[in-house]
Amino acid sequence: MPKHIISSLDLDRREVEHIFEVADEYEKRGRVSKELSGKVVALAFFEPSTRTKNSFESAVERLGASTIGFSSSEGTSTEKGETVADTIRMLEGYSDMIVIRHKFDGTAKFASEVSHVPIINAGDGKHEHPTQSIIDLYTVSKIKGHVDGLNFCVLGDLKYGRAVNSLLRLMTKFRPGKVFLVSPQQLKLREEVKSTLNYPVIETSSLQDVLGDTDVLYVTRIQKERFADEVEFEKVKESYKVDLKAVEMMKSDSIILHPLPRVNEIDRKVDKTPQAKYFYQASLGVQVRMAIIRYLLGGSE
Repeated sequence: MPKHIISSLDLDRREVEHIFEVADEYEKRGRVSKELSGKVVALAFFEPSTRTKNSFESAVERLGASTIGFSSSEGTSTEKGETVADTIRMLEGYSDMIVIRHKFDGTAKFASEVSHVPIINAGDGKHEHPTQSIIDLYTVSKIKGHVDGLNFCVLGDLKYGRAVNSLLRLMTKFRPGKVFLVSPQQLKLREEVKSTLNYPVIETSSLQDVLGDTDVLYVTRIQKERFADEVEFEKVKESYKVDLKAVEMMKSDSIILHPLPRVNEIDRKVDKTPQAKYFYQASLGVQVRMAIIRYLLGGSE
C-alpha cells in the first residue's frame, strides 16, 4: 500500500529528520532537481489556497514533475454531484500522487482509503495540516539548531487551527521543554488533540506571563471562516496582538513564527525585528515540500 501523510502522527522522528536533511540538500542545489521527471501530481484543492497550493506546485515543477488539478470546487464535476470518492478515483488514474485540501474534517483520510496512489493532506477543515508542521519545525531547527528542550508558546486560535493541531502532534516526536498554550477561553485546545500529546502543556490566557520564558512564539490568526456564528467571532477576533512592546519582553534570540496568512495579530512594525522569522518560514516551504514529495514518490535513498 502507498505511504500517505494525513496526520503529523503518520511520521516518526527518523522520517521527519530525513525530510529535514533532504530539504537541506535541495537548498544547497538551489532548489532545482529533475529526479521525478515524468511523474504527475494532482492538486485537488476543494478549498482556496495561496501559499500551500503555490508552494506545492513550485515543489513539483522543481522536481521535474508536472501538475494537474483545480484550485476550488467551482467548475469541477463536484458541482454536478460527483462524490469525493469518485473524484479521487478519477485523479489517481491520471497521476502518481494526490495533494488534497478540503473544508471538511476527515476528507483526506477518506481519500487515502480510496486511493491507490499516495495522498498528502494539505489541510482538512479544523483537523490537520501536516506539511505545514514539518515546515514549522524545520524552520526552528534551521534557526536554533535543534528542537529538543526549547520552550514553545502557541498563541491564538487553538480550537479550530489545523496548523496548530499538526504542530503540537508533530512535537510528540521530539522532546520540547515547556509548551504554553495561550488562547481565549472559547478557543482552547480541543481535548481530542490534547489527549494525543506526550508532553505537559501549560494553558493560560495571559501572553505577557510567558513571553520571557519562550524560545519559539507560534502565532495564529483567529479564523473567521471556522465560526458558524459571526457574533462569537466578533467577541474574540482581536484577543491578542503581538506588538513591539511584546517583542521587548521576549529573549533576544527567541523567534516568532506564523503559518500565514495573518490579519492583525502581528503588528507590521514587528516585521523588522530580529525575532520575526515568519516570512523566512514561508520561504522554506518549497524545499520542504520537495523533500516530502521525493520521499513519498521516490523512496528514502
